[in-house]
Parts: sequence; C-alpha cells; structure tokens
Amino acid sequence: MNALRITMGVDDDANWLDWVTKQFENIAGEDKEINLEEFKTALKSFFAERFFTLFDSDASGSISLDELLEALHLLTHGSETDKLRFLFQVYDVDGSGSIDPDELRIVLKSCLRESAISLPEEKLDDLTMALFESADKDNSGAITFEELKEELENFPEVMDNLTISAANWLKPPTTEKYTRQTPRYLTPAYWHNNSRKLLFMCCYILVNIFLFTFAAMKHTSFGGWVMLAKGCGQCLNFNCTFIVVLMLRRCLTWLRATWVVRILPLDQHVLLHQLVGFAIFGLSVVHAFAHVVNFVKMTQNVGTYQLWEYLLTTRPGIGWIYGMASITGVILQLLIILMLICSNTFVRRSGHFEVFYWTHLSYIWVWALLILHGSNFWKWFVLSGFLFLTEKIVGIAVSRIGATQVVEVNLLPSKVTHLVIKRSPFFHYKPGDYVYVNIPAIAKYEWHPFTISSAPEQKDTIWLHVRSLGQWTNQLYEYFRQPELLDNEPKRLTKSMRTKKHQKSAQVCLPLYRMRKQNCPSCSYSWCENVKDNEMSLRKVDFIWINRDQKSFEWFVSLLTKLEMDQADEEPQGRFLEMHMYMTSALSKNDMKAIGLQMALDLLAEKENRDSITGLRTRTQPGRPDWSKVFQKIAEEKKGKVHVFFCGSPVLAKTIKAQCEHFGFKFYKENFQ
Repeated sequence: MNALRITMGVDDDANWLDWVTKQFENIAGEDKEINLEEFKTALKSFFAERFFTLFDSDASGSISLDELLEALHLLTHGSETDKLRFLFQVYDVDGSGSIDPDELRIVLKSCLRESAISLPEEKLDDLTMALFESADKDNSGAITFEELKEELENFPEVMDNLTISAANWLKPPTTEKYTRQTPRYLTPAYWHNNSRKLLFMCCYILVNIFLFTFAAMKHTSFGGWVMLAKGCGQCLNFNCTFIVVLMLRRCLTWLRATWVVRILPLDQHVLLHQLVGFAIFGLSVVHAFAHVVNFVKMTQNVGTYQLWEYLLTTRPGIGWIYGMASITGVILQLLIILMLICSNTFVRRSGHFEVFYWTHLSYIWVWALLILHGSNFWKWFVLSGFLFLTEKIVGIAVSRIGATQVVEVNLLPSKVTHLVIKRSPFFHYKPGDYVYVNIPAIAKYEWHPFTISSAPEQKDTIWLHVRSLGQWTNQLYEYFRQPELLDNEPKRLTKSMRTKKHQKSAQVCLPLYRMRKQNCPSCSYSWCENVKDNEMSLRKVDFIWINRDQKSFEWFVSLLTKLEMDQADEEPQGRFLEMHMYMTSALSKNDMKAIGLQMALDLLAEKENRDSITGLRTRTQPGRPDWSKVFQKIAEEKKGKVHVFFCGSPVLAKTIKAQCEHFGFKFYKENFQ
C-alpha cells in the first residue's frame, strides 16, 4: 500500500493517534494485543513480519497498543538516523547487524512481487548486485549501517522520503482540507482556456432568449400560459434543428481545416450536442406543461371537451394537420425521455451500446412527428435536413467503395487487439486523426471510433490498437481468439473506414514529422534529417504514458524504442521527444518498503542504459505523476505555447485540466462519445 506524506500539527497529531487507537482495538482481540497473523491480515505485505518483529520490543510474540504507539512515534517524530536504522533493520532479515546479498535479494524479490513487476531471475540477480556493489564500499561482502547511510545520501529524494513513516499503512484520515478561494469557473485561467466554448454558449443562450421573447410577445393576447408554451415551442424549433448540425461530422471535419476553427469550439461538438439535448428535454417539459394547464383552463371555461380529449384525440382540431398537435406532442415527449435515458453513460458503457444505438435512431421519428406537430418546424429543418441527408448518402457511397481488409491481427497483453488494416492509396490522414470502424461480423450497424496509432508515412497499412473496455471491444478480442480465423487469409471484416480529422490526440508518431527519414539507395542504411526550426513550429513533445501494470507497456515498446534510437544523436540541444513512463501498481518512492527497489532500478538503469521494466532508455517511474512538478518543469523550459492532449479516464482529465488552467496551458481531451 502506497504511503502518503503527512504533515500534522499538535491537534491533528492527537486526532490521528486517537484514530490509530480505535483501529488497533478493532483488530485486537479480547487480550488487547495483536499477534503476527492478525498483523499480516491487516498489512497484507511481506514486510508485515519484519515490521511486527521490530514493533514487538519485548519479543513476546504480540504487539500491545503501547508498543505500537511507541514505534509509530519513533517513525513519525524520530530523527533521520532513527528512521535510517529502522530501514536497515527491515533489510537485515536475520538480525546480524549487516545485510548480505541473499537478504537483499529476498527483500527486492518481495518488492517486485508487491509492485506487480515480473522480471526473470537473472534480472533480479542483476538488481541485487547493482545495489549491493554500490553500497558495499569496503568490499567486505556485507552492508553495514554506515555504508547504507552513505549510499542513501547519493539519493536525495530517498532521504526526503524517510520523513514518510511505515506507519502510514494504517491510512490515517486526511487532516488537511483544501478549499479553493475562488470557484474554478470564475478564475481568469478558466475563461482564457475555454473562451471559444464560453463565447459560443453565450451566443447560444442569447439566441434562445431572443426566440422565446419574440414568440411569446406575438401571443400576449392569449394569456401567460400560451405565451410560455409558444416561447418554448419556438426555441424547440431551433434546438431540434441545431442538434443535428452538431453531429454533421463530415461538415465539421471540413470546417476544422478553415479559419472557423479559431472561433467555434468544433472539437467539443459532442459535449455541445449533449447540452442541447438536455435543453430540448427541459424546453419540451415546460412546453407540454404549459399546454396542459391551458387545456385545463379551457375545459373549465368552455366545457366543450374533456381534458383527455384535448390530449389524446384530434377532436378539438388543434394542429395544422388534421388536429394532430396534441397526440404527436405526447408521443414526442415520450420519445425524448426515452432517448435521454438511453443516452446516459451508464447505458452506453455498461455493455448495452445497442440500446443506446437503436433508441437514438428514434430521431427519425422525432423529426417526422415534429413536422406534423408544428406548422413552422419544416422551415427550420430544410437546410439541416438537406445536409444530414447529403452526409448519409456520401457515407453509404464511401462504405460501398472504401471497403478494406484486416490483413493481420495481434492479440496483446491486457486484452488489446492490434489490427493491421490494408491502406487504400486514396486514404490520407494526419497524426491525431481517427477512423470509424464497422465490423459486420460483430455488430452490423455499430460504428466505433479509434485513433490511428501508425504514422502517415506508413504507406501500405494502418494500425489500430483497441483495448477491451466495453461490449464491442471485448467481442472484437474474443472474435479473433477463434483459431479458425487466425489463418493466412485476410478477413474482409470492415465494411468501410471513414477518416475524421481530429486535432486533439497526442500521437507517438508525431516526431516523424520532425525527423525526415532518409534511405541510402545502395544499402539498407537509413538516417534522420533534422527539420530547421523556422520550418517547424513544434519545438518539443513530452509523451507521458501511465499504465497500471507492466504488460501494458508492451503494446508500443518496439515503436518507442525505434523513436529513441532515431533521435539518440540528433538533438544536441535537448531531445525533441521526451518520454515519461509511469506504472501505478509499482510501490512509489514515497513508500519506505520500495526505497531499496527503486534505488536498485535506478542504479541498474544507469549501468545498462536501459530500463529493466520496459527495455527503453527512459526510466519507468513508480506510482502516479506529480502533475504540478511535471507542468512546472515544462513551463520552465520556455519552449513556447504549451498544448496538452489527453486521452484517458474522466477523473484524471479533471485533475490535468485544473493544472493546465493554473499554468495557462491549452487542454484538449479526446472524446469519442
């Protein structure tokens, strides 16, 4: 379990000790002491036995509350030497007063297991000897306390982490609550980074206010409820048309190549589509409620028809086509509610994408009913309907002409499917583009977007790396696990592939634009030719890749290794591509249990010029990035404007976006909803 840095005042310290006492009482039995098995159950670590032995000061075979608090006080408030000696005793398994290679190997092996790092026995031996030889200054065959202290002084960050005690396995509650002085949405940084979206939203709201006011004022003689209904109705005419425009992907792709992209938030069209959908729901509810209230008044004042007749029949003659306004209105309201519910994330990402897909197709019925429902809707819908129909016709034509084949499939660790697809000579794309893929054998009507992971210079094929995270992607992986499909014949699985220009994805193939590949015509030698700075606005790429386990790094290791080799001697003033690898399952440097392992990995990486986990020259860091330090370093490099491209979990996106706003960086999130 990773430790956390704790800074506590006197009151916080007392509260924490009270909390520790309660936790001890919950674990301890009637004898008010914790034995080794109970301690192992609580700590769930190889180090439980070592800690238990050190905490059991009277060697009674159990730990009392007083013994535990005494040990925690030493680790929390003791001197640097006290903490170093405790660490030394953890590694001195036999208690002989020195650490021999076998003891060090046992500890490092346990650290690797707890970090979910799998290395061959030979590599474990190399790690052990790298750390042992560095620490055994007098070549005596054993590491003394003084030698360990001297070795640790060569790692300043490790010395700082000694202030983090092993007692933090108890996970004390957070004692410091951070309160933002100014709400995030009111900060200048937020407005600067979201200026296009905010300007667009302001214009959108003003348009709706104008339409509502204009329609309501035309019906002042009919009373307030009719004014409310007509105002919402006019807004619905606009929104039910505008929501189509936001999903015209081919038109939006074309607009991204024009000056319009500097004004409109085209990359956030999916988010805006969702917001307009919520607006339609709210306006339709108010519109329907206002009409119902008006119908109730009419039944009371006129008495010609009952309320149910106004709502569910054509007898009152309300509507411009056969008096169908009320009936179509009821059906429309039900369809809108159904589409809203089935569009939620919990439906789309819980293995029921087809529910979202088929219910969303109800928009065809919604448009047809709206034409029957309101006398003016067709006038609003002419242009957007024409564009929509044109896109569909073009899409069908492309799907017929642009059929392609999967020529190779590689099933990678962590259930990742690597598709190698034959590339048409007419298929062009740029780094950051993605394609929509349809595989009829899995789902005939479903199209799913995936970022192209190969470089545009790769002429014959394109690569897609698809991680199994949902129903469709899991079916894809399982489909290719069938032995009869893995033969030498290419499978005609994709009906078509449609490229979408998408400028928000950070691609590992970007440096290929910086370094022009040259090949000798008479031999196989190749080299990279640098592009001059005045020909290239991109100055530097920091590629940050965070994975939970070691196997996930295997997906792109060959490509990343090639990029490292290509630029090894080509950047005398600093690397154009700098990689940052993080493995979250590994015990972090803030964990006392991991100090030896991280020192050994550092020493061996320096000796072999290669990381033991990935095989890259870039050292894999344990835990998660400290984003404030990462972005602070990038800001201090002063390479120019910084743009952060993110693809990952929404929770992490919020954290990174907040940091980007703090440093004034532009933030882009890849969104395939």
